[in-house]
Amino acid sequence: MARKVEQSTGVHCRLDELLEERGMTLTELSRTVDITFANLSALKNDRGRAIRFSTLTAICKALDCEIGELLVLAE
Repeated sequence: MARKVEQSTGVHCRLDELLEERGMTLTELSRTVDITFANLSALKNDRGRAIRFSTLTAICKALDCEIGELLVLAE
């Protein structure tokens, strides 16, 4: 069976860094913004393929950050 190779989106989600800076866990963020742990984990590990503006807004409000602090171009 062939293994699926994931292509990079060219976008890096800085969720891990922002959570650490704010002393918050992924579980706490999940509860705060009412988004599943699995979906946040996918974003955190750069496996997300799309994000709704409402989700992006909720995460940024919870982390008190701008969109550009959360999502950056991957190097």
